[in-house]
Amino acid sequence: MSQQLKPFAQMHFTAVPDVPRLPHPYFRAEQRQVMMHSAHFGAVKMHVSVYGDGPPLLLLHGLMTASYSFRYVMESLGRHYTLYIPDLIGGGRSDKPNTSYGPDDLARSVGELLHELGIWGAPAIGNSMGGYLLMRLALLEPSAIKRLVNLHSPGLPTARMHALSLVSSIPSAFEAMVGALVRLNPERWVHTNVHYYDETLKSREEQREYAGALTSPNGVLGLARHLSDTLSVRQMRRFEETLKGLDHFPVPLLLVYAKQDKMVPPIVGERLAKLIPDARIEWLEKASHFAHVDAPQAFLEVAMPFLAAG
Repeated sequence: MSQQLKPFAQMHFTAVPDVPRLPHPYFRAEQRQVMMHSAHFGAVKMHVSVYGDGPPLLLLHGLMTASYSFRYVMESLGRHYTLYIPDLIGGGRSDKPNTSYGPDDLARSVGELLHELGIWGAPAIGNSMGGYLLMRLALLEPSAIKRLVNLHSPGLPTARMHALSLVSSIPSAFEAMVGALVRLNPERWVHTNVHYYDETLKSREEQREYAGALTSPNGVLGLARHLSDTLSVRQMRRFEETLKGLDHFPVPLLLVYAKQDKMVPPIVGERLAKLIPDARIEWLEKASHFAHVDAPQAFLEVAMPFLAAG
């Protein structure tokens, strides 16, 4: 890490370099446009990056990001697996239909994509909201994924989630507010809201990738509904009650949380580990909510043996 920046110290927006300082293979991956029919979302086009060789492994990004977020773990994982890395409905280069984005509907759409790709039952890694959706998919369809690495997901009510629920209680006003904030400068919005332990990893390339979805009304709508619908506190309460009623989680589960996360309080990981006694939890030190970006080696050291055990 640069000696000139303290952990999480954000560089000025104008100082962000155009090209990332670390190389990655993301743009060498095969980029597929997959048409699928979703029971809830209808006919939708899904953007899927495919990379590597071996048995399939699903990588699922979270809120505000896209498949690009896995760029620094693709090389290592791709030596052992064929990686399927979609952009979620409502984000990235995938379609953004004007409908509700409840967490179970979005989770089922991931299962529908697995069927479409022919990789039902593959292991998976989910970051943030992606990990939350994959946990819900495992509860809905236990055979959908073989093993799950959940990298710092939300999913349980916190003070921040309650505040978000309050702000989004009037959907039309909330969507207008999100639109007003984002459209001022989508790339600057990404810069402000994506936090790394090592902020020198940021680049304009990254900001363009994440901000591209936010330059259209449907893209802003998708973000707003991920925030209001997918991360609904009411749905999180139901999720928590479901976990309390389980004897065991349907698939082997590894929880990976960063002790200094600026986005989801680490207490969420502690609470999930208590709710799911058969889950294993690993803690990362010098890492953020996006440990697969700013601590890829530390993340892979705990994730890869877990995946290989299956």
